[in-house]
Amino acid sequence: MTRQPPAPPDTASDGYQARFERRWGHLTRPHVRALAWLLDAPDLLDAASPHWQGRIATLGEITPDTADWLAALEQDPIPLEAALGTRHYSRLGLYAEKLMAFYFAEHGKLVAHGLQVRANRNDTVGEFDFLLRDGDDLVHLEFATKFYLLDADSAGDGFNGLIGPNLADTLGAKMRKIFDKQLSLAQHPAAQPLLPQPVARALALVKGWLFYPGDEGERGMAGISQPHCNGFWMTMAQARALRGERFVIMHRLLWLAPLKATPDQALDSDGLLAALDEQMAKLSAPVMVAVMREEGGWLVEQRRGFVVPDDWQARAAQRRQEGALPA
Repeated sequence: MTRQPPAPPDTASDGYQARFERRWGHLTRPHVRALAWLLDAPDLLDAASPHWQGRIATLGEITPDTADWLAALEQDPIPLEAALGTRHYSRLGLYAEKLMAFYFAEHGKLVAHGLQVRANRNDTVGEFDFLLRDGDDLVHLEFATKFYLLDADSAGDGFNGLIGPNLADTLGAKMRKIFDKQLSLAQHPAAQPLLPQPVARALALVKGWLFYPGDEGERGMAGISQPHCNGFWMTMAQARALRGERFVIMHRLLWLAPLKATPDQALDSDGLLAALDEQMAKLSAPVMVAVMREEGGWLVEQRRGFVVPDDWQARAAQRRQEGALPA
C-alpha cells in the first residue's frame, strides 16, 4: 500500500480541527474518522501530572503502519462495520469502546472487552473495559471518552468545576470512581478465576473535549494535557451572536472527531437559531454545534461548542446544593 504523504507541519495559530483535517482529510467515513480521532487525539489528562499517581495510560504517537491501516478502512470499511454490527448505539461511550475493541483486536492486543465480574448471580462487582496483552504482561485498561463544560462560577478543587452537559457528573467525580473502584477490580476475589494471569498494571485512558465559556479559549489547568481538544459553550441567548456562516447541529455519535459533512447538511444563522429553539423547547438540554467552512466540496469543522439553556448554570448550582453534583 502507498503510504499517506506526511502532513505539513503544524503552526501555532492552528486549531485542533485544522490540524486533524490536514492529517486525516482523506478519511471521510464517520466511523473511520472517529477511530482515527480516538487513536490520534491528544490525551485529555496529563499522564505526567502528580494528580494521577502514574495511573494514566497513553497510546503514544500513531505509527505509519496504523495510518495506512486507517486509510485501508476508508477504502474498505466492511471489517469495521461488521465489528460495530447493526445495533443502534445510544451511548457514545459504548460506541467509542467498540471502536477501540476493534483496533485492539486487529492489532493482536485484545484479551477481553467488557468482561463482567460477578460475586454471585445477582451481584455484579464491576466490569473490565479492556484486558490487553502487552508483551508478556496482562494490562487492565479503563477507557473513558468525556465531554465537560467549565462552570467558572463554581470551579473549585478536584476538577468538580468541569461538569458534564447533562449535569450528571464532573471530571473529579469520574476520576475518583475510576481510581477508587474500577482500577482495583483485578484485586477482587471474584475476578481471580476470570484472569489468565495476574494483572501487571491497571491504567485509565481518557479522551475527550473540554468546553470553556464564550470566547475565552482553553485554560491551562494542572492535570490537564496541553494541548487538549477544546471548544466553547454559551447560553441560548448568547448564541444569537455566534460567529460563522455555516453550522451543523451534531448528534451524539458524531461528537468524537472533527466533523466532515456535505453542504446540504449546513444551516445558516437563522436556520441554526430556529433549530436550536425547537430542540430547547423539546428537551431543554445542551446541543453541540459545529461551525463549518467549505473546503474541497466538503464542509469541515472549524470549531465547536455547546449551546446550553439559559438556566443551565442555575440548574448546576441547584444540583450542587441538592448533593447531586460534588462541590
